[in-house]
Amino acid sequence: MSRYTGPKNKKARRIGKDLELTTSSQKLLRRLGIPPGQHGRRGRRRISDYGKQLLEKQRVKWTYGVQERQFRRYFQNALKKKGQTGEELLRTLERRLDNVVYRLALTPTRNMARQLVSHGHVRVDGKKVSIPSYATKPGNVISLSDKALKIPQTEALAKEKKPDIPAWLSRKAAVGKIERLPVREDMDADINEQYIVEVYSR
Repeated sequence: MSRYTGPKNKKARRIGKDLELTTSSQKLLRRLGIPPGQHGRRGRRRISDYGKQLLEKQRVKWTYGVQERQFRRYFQNALKKKGQTGEELLRTLERRLDNVVYRLALTPTRNMARQLVSHGHVRVDGKKVSIPSYATKPGNVISLSDKALKIPQTEALAKEKKPDIPAWLSRKAAVGKIERLPVREDMDADINEQYIVEVYSR
């Protein structure tokens, strides 16, 4: 399946929640309760429990920018681990290099972080990594190329002295470090990962 390239906030309106896909959140918030399409203003129809589970899966996939095949593979790997399957799935998604760059507050969106990685502007322990899904680990040091730091958005964010980043990461200037693996408290509390487990358990 090809990657969705249409209006990003259309996805958020379908789910009914901000997926942090764009920086135009104010405009989105005014329309978040209205589903996309010509009949959107009629409101949302009541959906079944299974429908809610599917929507939650879609929401998480869209949030992290992951396609179905890769998402399913992440889930299968999470099943093999000792911890809670849903939490292990989210931990895998959080450790993606593109997500880490975003979580380090070096880009305003995950999409921009993904582009920087794909174009070879991200370094892991000083070495260029151009794979957005690269699984980072504790101890990794993340930095951006000089060219990337000249982009106005990243330049401004890199200059912030007290960036808002999760506790499992640290950042000094434009250089970040993975201090430990993320735990559930570090991740989006609004995600119902059990819904995703139930979808794949059918």
